[in-house]
Amino acid sequence: MAGHDIIVIGASAGGLDPLRTIVAGLPRDLPAAVFIVQHVAATGVSLLPELLAHAGELPAFHAHDGMQIEHSHVYVAPPDNHMLIRRGHIHVVRGPKENGFRPAIDATFRTAAQSYGPRTIGIVLSGMLDDGTAGLLAIKRRGGVAVVQDPAEAAYPSMPQSACRYVAVDTTLPAADMSALIVRLAHTPIIAEGDTLVDEQLDLEAGISAGDKIALDLATIIGETVPFSCPDCDGVLVEYYDGDLLRFRCQVGHVYSRESMFAQHAEMLDRSLWAAFNKLDERAHLAQRLANDAHRYHDASGEQRFTRHLQQLEWQKEQVRQAMLKDDHASVR
Repeated sequence: MAGHDIIVIGASAGGLDPLRTIVAGLPRDLPAAVFIVQHVAATGVSLLPELLAHAGELPAFHAHDGMQIEHSHVYVAPPDNHMLIRRGHIHVVRGPKENGFRPAIDATFRTAAQSYGPRTIGIVLSGMLDDGTAGLLAIKRRGGVAVVQDPAEAAYPSMPQSACRYVAVDTTLPAADMSALIVRLAHTPIIAEGDTLVDEQLDLEAGISAGDKIALDLATIIGETVPFSCPDCDGVLVEYYDGDLLRFRCQVGHVYSRESMFAQHAEMLDRSLWAAFNKLDERAHLAQRLANDAHRYHDASGEQRFTRHLQQLEWQKEQVRQAMLKDDHASVR
């Protein structure tokens, strides 16, 4: 009879030290597989598997598509790909970003819940914003165990705090105590596996994460259209509630929870303001060039007209610059 043998761990900023602490405390014969998602840059080189392999006794690898799941192994999501958990194997796919991230914690958690239900332990560690909350909620609904790093210990407590707010977590504890909990639960038989109800929304969202065409075609039927666009692709967004958790999803599969949506929208606004500033600056240079040309040929009316345009454009540039400065200050707060 299987125990809690699917351990999924999500971390972001400040998550490396607790990850190493947890892996260092796991025995060589752990009767469970460990899956780790840490937010990394799409173009970066992740050394996380090597760091974790040196931290403890378990071998650690970047997951690849079709890799078989084995106990006593640590699988790490590779950069710019989601790591999805299927029965017996891993699916690695460059699916739509979630909360602005790929790999995303929610994508791994959600598919672990879908495939293994009560056998799953979900752990949310240090990080900013709220990736991992929706996935941990899915694990809990499917009968799994929800564990969160003590926010008072986390270097960046936002992710643990969000998980605690929206999910009925089973335990909140320091990273140093998590290894013992994992070992104990891995040896605890699951009695009710398979008794949890089928969750059609969970299945749909898991399909969207995998880039499934039918699921993507249905991406916007789960909510109501809102009057603002997707920060990643400018597509139509719908909003819906996952329990008490407000979420947003677009027609190509990008999805955001509340804090992530606000942060990504701020980045989109910043890009738009810089683009506007650049176009105004180009037009100001053009107005200056044409005013100079009019002056050269003694065209007084033309020179006055282009000079007025130049003054207006310089004023508009200053307004946009001030707006960008105010937005930066608001982000810092």
